[in-house]
Amino acid sequence: MSQQPQTAHHVGVTRTDTLIPGKTDGIELFLRNKAPANRDVIGSILLVHGATFPSVSLFDVDVGGQSLMDALALAGIDAWALDVRGYGGSTRPQRMAEDPGTEEPLVRAVEAVDDVATALDHIRTNHGPVRLGLFGMSWGASIAGLYASRQAPLDALVLAAPLWLSATPLRFDSGAPIATHRNVEVAAYRQAWLAPVPEDRRATFLPDGWFDRWEAVTEATDPQAPHGFIRAPSGAVADVREHWTAGKPLYDPSTITAPTLILRGTLDVDVRRDMALDLFDRLTGTSERVYNEIADSTHMLLMEPTRQLAFKQIVGFLTKVFTEPSL
Repeated sequence: MSQQPQTAHHVGVTRTDTLIPGKTDGIELFLRNKAPANRDVIGSILLVHGATFPSVSLFDVDVGGQSLMDALALAGIDAWALDVRGYGGSTRPQRMAEDPGTEEPLVRAVEAVDDVATALDHIRTNHGPVRLGLFGMSWGASIAGLYASRQAPLDALVLAAPLWLSATPLRFDSGAPIATHRNVEVAAYRQAWLAPVPEDRRATFLPDGWFDRWEAVTEATDPQAPHGFIRAPSGAVADVREHWTAGKPLYDPSTITAPTLILRGTLDVDVRRDMALDLFDRLTGTSERVYNEIADSTHMLLMEPTRQLAFKQIVGFLTKVFTEPSL
């Protein structure tokens, strides 16, 4: 295990980047930790990214004054962001050093859940008996839901923009043959990001400099990729095709017992309201479930002008769960 302590941008927050061994030989997993420096920790949360962009790109871009990880740490929550294998700072399958091919798509949720289990075990073992939660975004919510459905010990579960069953195709899967992995042009993602926003608002939807800052942080997560690109495994696309649009859920929500928050943006066309509410209605095994929507937010709700509303919902839910008396 290697650690690289660094000073965070926010006073009162410490940052450490760590590589830990995965369960598979030769796989190392990248973890970023942001922790409160000057107050007691009320609980820890592991953040799991989606299908394309790694954890730092989604959870630790400091536009608008702070990132989600900063907001969590300042609230007394020990925040950990994981790159599952194939993404960001974690080991990539050797096949990803070559051009995409027609072999089996790399890194499915059933593999990534082992990386989540490894990271949670690391937090439990090395950071004391604090309450522990799991946060998944988009495809990361598939992984988090799968882990939680196995009745693993969790004090809280947050599913942001969670993929779920859809009777109609999702734009994430074009229907074309699925390659092993994808070369993603980061700047070109602006069009897909803003497509759900009314046309007369697209040019000004993101404040000046926000996309450029996100683009720079995202590109830096894969220095071995061609300039302007990052590489991402395609297993998540296969999960959508074989599970979420095929009527075959990856997990049974009724077996989840942890208090659960579902969060989506009202402009999200990748996770529609009917999808998120169907998932919410199936969470019958937990004594506490909450559903919230953030107005004027897309699938990238954590990186948009209303992000502080999302942060408030997430921090408020976790604070409540982490500080409640144990039964």
